[in-house]
Amino acid sequence: MFSKNTKFNFKLKIAFIALFLTCFQFSVHAQKNNWQSASFELVKSNYKTFKTTQYAHVFSNSKNNIVRLASELEGLTGVTLPLEQYKKGTNEPLKLKFKENAQLLIGFFQEKDNKDYLQIATNDKAKLILENGLTVTGLPPVNVYAIAFAKGTHSILPNAKGLFVVLGAVKSNQNLTFRNAEFPDGKLWNPTFIVEGFSDEEPLFEIIGGENKAVIDEGFPGTEGIQGGFEGGRVVKVGNTYHMFPTERAGEMGVPYYYDRVKTKIGHWTSKDAIHWKRESTILQASGTYAVTEDDNPMNDRRAAIWSYMPVFNEKANKWYGYYLAYTVSKEIEPNHSFGRIWRCESTVEGIDGIGGPYKDIGIIIEPGLDSQPWEGRQGVASFFPYQVGDKFYGFYSGAYPFESWKDYPKKSGKGWFVALAESNSLEGPWFRMNKGLKPIKSIHSLFVENPIVSQLPNGLYIAIFDGGPDGWGHHLPNMMGYSLSKDGVNWSEARYWPIETKVDKWWDIMRTPLCLIPEGNDVYTIVYNAIDLKRRFHPTGMVKLKLNREVMEQRLKELK
Repeated sequence: MFSKNTKFNFKLKIAFIALFLTCFQFSVHAQKNNWQSASFELVKSNYKTFKTTQYAHVFSNSKNNIVRLASELEGLTGVTLPLEQYKKGTNEPLKLKFKENAQLLIGFFQEKDNKDYLQIATNDKAKLILENGLTVTGLPPVNVYAIAFAKGTHSILPNAKGLFVVLGAVKSNQNLTFRNAEFPDGKLWNPTFIVEGFSDEEPLFEIIGGENKAVIDEGFPGTEGIQGGFEGGRVVKVGNTYHMFPTERAGEMGVPYYYDRVKTKIGHWTSKDAIHWKRESTILQASGTYAVTEDDNPMNDRRAAIWSYMPVFNEKANKWYGYYLAYTVSKEIEPNHSFGRIWRCESTVEGIDGIGGPYKDIGIIIEPGLDSQPWEGRQGVASFFPYQVGDKFYGFYSGAYPFESWKDYPKKSGKGWFVALAESNSLEGPWFRMNKGLKPIKSIHSLFVENPIVSQLPNGLYIAIFDGGPDGWGHHLPNMMGYSLSKDGVNWSEARYWPIETKVDKWWDIMRTPLCLIPEGNDVYTIVYNAIDLKRRFHPTGMVKLKLNREVMEQRLKELK
């Protein structure tokens, strides 16, 4: 048997060997895949180029974007083709002027007997170099071929009818080694989605920077006893102080990480810069007691997990209200969070500075019951955020793991994370599901909208920021924070998503929930967010800065109904 130090030294040596092999393999792979681009220019056309990288929209007037990409293609210059024109064969000829002998890399969609896609012909003198070389949302798998062109001007597949992708050109003497990249079918990503800054339209927000690492991470002061990290909640700014109320995934020692979601706490953290945070107190503590029945039964503890605390200042009452979610928890059924109820509490300290509480519970404002619809599912009501429009108040409430019908209750649930609106004449309530909650709002995204937080832009537009859903755990979702706009606070636009890793180092695998969109002056906004590094149990918190484009904001206002 090894001693403690011997074990540690042995593990350390193994770790160094593994790191060396990983770096060596990466170095060899990088050298092998360092394809050198060849120069070309577009000849008298309305075509545009794009940088071949993740999130690039490969067709004009479309939402199809790259979500998987072979490293060999990264950074090349592609050509954006008009989607509908190529489908119909009405496109103008694509002419490229090569400044040197080159190999043009073209992606062909692998779906035979479908006239929407161009099929590779043997007389095209094309060489297959990457099988399943990239994934484009909503479209079939892509094989990448190289076609040689001499220096000069050439028409590219002039008789082509159907979609293909021009991914870039590389030098003619480049040795292109075949491999199967094994990327998945793009039709798994349904629906397609718009990535801010990569589509035809001008972005509403420019990502201008932020922290390249987590601002609260495992081992930081205040994280003691929070083994699962953070998820959801809200950050508000009072004066020059940021106040954060995250869900702390405390869990229980010795219990698998999935159950960090159970014995949760709502913490109160403060910061002067949204980077350095101090934990002030515990606002709420869940019991962690598991249910004894499978249904929504009052004999179960309905406060076993507490999540998504949303502080809202009520000017009329001159005090802070807190809206939060309490779950029944099952140990055997997915999801273990079940039958959510929304509670309202009030600070016992009046005034804007009473944000730290303490808080007293007032009661439940919305819950499963006779007014529920099957789409709210086993997890609903799963979050709540109230906001004011004129003299009325609206609140996003959500559901998840929907039932196809009530005959599936309580265990047979499907997949989907949806939101709808409740309405009230005051923040105190009573709150009623709008239109009896018959249908969720699917104009934002048809499969996933979680934890929306609403504020207003300078021109009065309402903006809801939300968790856009993971690309992981078997899901194929945007894996970015998203936003939706509304002119009236009721009808919401299609989502746009923020690829913040284009301006800050990506320390996460799965992006989760934005906690705020705080205006800082000069059209700069702060977002604090939670994300997941799959190699670790602890879910950290990050921060990023965005800048609003006022011209685009006014254009969006004109476009909205």
